[in-house]
Amino acid sequence: MENRDDTVTKHEYLLQYIEGLKVGTKISVRKLAKEMGVSEGTAYRAVKEAENLGIVITKERMGTIRVEKKPRNISDQLTFSDVVDIVEGHVLGGAEGLQKNLHKYVIGAMKIDAMARYIDAGSLLIVGNRDDAHSLALEHGAGVLITGGFGISREVKNLADELNLPIFSSRHDTFTVASMINRAIFDRLIKKKIMIVEDIVAMKPKLYALKITSTAQECRELAEQTGEPRYAVTDEWNRVIGIVNIKDTVCLSDDQSIEKVLIRNPITTSLQTSLASAAQHMMWEGIDFLPIVDRNRKLIATVNRKEVLQAMRDAQHQPRLGETFDHLIWNGIAEERDQEGRLFFHGFITPQMATDLGTISEGVLATVMTQAAFKSTKDISGNDYVLDNMSTYFLRPVQIEDQIVIMPKLLEMSRRTCKIEIEMTHEDTLVAKAVMTLQSIEHG
Repeated sequence: MENRDDTVTKHEYLLQYIEGLKVGTKISVRKLAKEMGVSEGTAYRAVKEAENLGIVITKERMGTIRVEKKPRNISDQLTFSDVVDIVEGHVLGGAEGLQKNLHKYVIGAMKIDAMARYIDAGSLLIVGNRDDAHSLALEHGAGVLITGGFGISREVKNLADELNLPIFSSRHDTFTVASMINRAIFDRLIKKKIMIVEDIVAMKPKLYALKITSTAQECRELAEQTGEPRYAVTDEWNRVIGIVNIKDTVCLSDDQSIEKVLIRNPITTSLQTSLASAAQHMMWEGIDFLPIVDRNRKLIATVNRKEVLQAMRDAQHQPRLGETFDHLIWNGIAEERDQEGRLFFHGFITPQMATDLGTISEGVLATVMTQAAFKSTKDISGNDYVLDNMSTYFLRPVQIEDQIVIMPKLLEMSRRTCKIEIEMTHEDTLVAKAVMTLQSIEHG
């Protein structure tokens, strides 16, 4: 490490070295430490960070291996390795094929001749201790998941190793493992739908930033080139130390440093922050520009409020692939308008909304009223809102299969905030009430 750049730490230099390794290379902490002249603790931390970044994986019987980082837009597809983790499985053979993708799974609850019609390359056969079914699946290019914790014959293991198709065992029964895999696919679709800062950073062109030693003339020239009003300012190690606004440089001569007008200690965020959280943070802090940094506070990219809000609008127009609890709770609620055109809601209490006592859960009730507030205020102003505070009053118990009506009443609305009252009734009797203050994330 004698020839490395002095502005790069040992940890970052190790990460760069690991990233430069060929995909498929096995990585040993001890060997890495010896080759790079660092302690094993430093090497271990770098390997774990690389694992968090998705450029290496550590698997049983395989060790730590350099892999290609998957873009988020294709991350919804499961690999056999993912399924091993999901079902708490134990690999019995064909470990070299664990990184292959699977496109469907088949439950082998039929005779062999019928089973063959459903198995093809890239599928996963879920079956018990049936050697004939194991061999059939491998010959058709499919992986095998054995339920009940059973093992395999030596002939099947040799076939799996020869074809590089994974065969693994789980102690759970067939219904349980199928449910676990289905749940994992469902969760992955939800994660894919929720956009994060990384999604819009990946689509942005070259990063433009200034150094602490930059002059006002350099700042103005960059503004003419890019048309941007604000820039992140970094030190010699590329760590963010401030933000400069082109308007603030008016008082500076061309050769003066921008350090005089620097806005120091700016609010920053990471690539894994959700767009909703970033927008909410920008709204609360009253800022329109957000530097994106890594764990060492080194600049990766920048985003502005317009880019964040536009990406959120685009995401809302995408098809819904997975549903969160909020969506599931709201599925039984219908929208209508009264004679004056105001939005109100009605529906039935389903068994999933209830507690053990048969009455609606207070948490579910609060969620229903909050969703009603969001939808009604968006209908009025066209903006998206986040909840600032909420006072709730639970007046009467609501039971399973009770029909409810939710009436929003706007109390006050400004450019930034909205106060709204929500009344929930059953058979014209008030059962719950809430008064909320919402903050717009689209003002300015």
